[in-house]
Amino acid sequence: MRSEGWARRAADVVGSSLALVVLSPAFAAISLAIVLESGFPVFFSQERVGKGRRPFRILKFRTMVVNAERVGPKVSGRKDPRITRVGAFLRATKLDEFPQIVNVLAGEMTLIGPRAEVPDMIRHYTHEELEILEVRPGLTAPGQIFFTTDQAAELDGVDDAEAFYVEHHLHPKLRMDLDYLRYRSGAHDLRIVWWTVRLLLLGRP
Repeated sequence: MRSEGWARRAADVVGSSLALVVLSPAFAAISLAIVLESGFPVFFSQERVGKGRRPFRILKFRTMVVNAERVGPKVSGRKDPRITRVGAFLRATKLDEFPQIVNVLAGEMTLIGPRAEVPDMIRHYTHEELEILEVRPGLTAPGQIFFTTDQAAELDGVDDAEAFYVEHHLHPKLRMDLDYLRYRSGAHDLRIVWWTVRLLLLGRP
C-alpha cells in the first residue's frame, strides 16, 4: 500500500483552501435551502474512524430531518423518509460531502481516499480491510462513488438497512478502496476527480 507523503498533504492544504474560497457562494446557497425547508442546524456532525483508528467528527450538510440518527439506522437508501427534499438532491450529487473540506484542511482527511466509517462498522472489517485505517480517509474515492450511484437505492424497503449494508455493500466498497490504495498515483487521483465532477454535474461518473 502506497504511503501518504508531504506532496499529498500539500495538495490537500492548497486544494481545500482554494475550494473553500471558490465554493463559498454554493455553501451559502445550500445552507439557505436547508434552513428554508427544515430549519437549523445546517450541518450534521458524526463520529468517524480516521487514520490509526483515531476518532474525529466528520462534517456534512444535513440531509435528513433533525435528530434523524435517533429514530433510524446509521445507513439509508434513497427513499428513506427521514431524507428531506433538499437532502435528496445533495446526496444524489454528493454536495452534502462538501463541508468535509474543513476536515481535509484540518488534516483529519485527504481529498481522495477511502470512506471514513462509523465506529460500529469497523468490527465487521476483515484483517486485510483493516489496512485501510493506515491512511487518512477521503472526501471521494471509487468505493464512495459506487455506493452513491449503484448501491444506495438497494437499501430502500429493506427491513434492517444496517445488516443489509454490512452483508452486501460494505466489503465490495472496501475492496474497491483497497485496490485504489495499492495502485494510488497522481494520474489515478485525477481520474477520480473527473468521475466526481461528472457525478456532480450529470448524476453519474
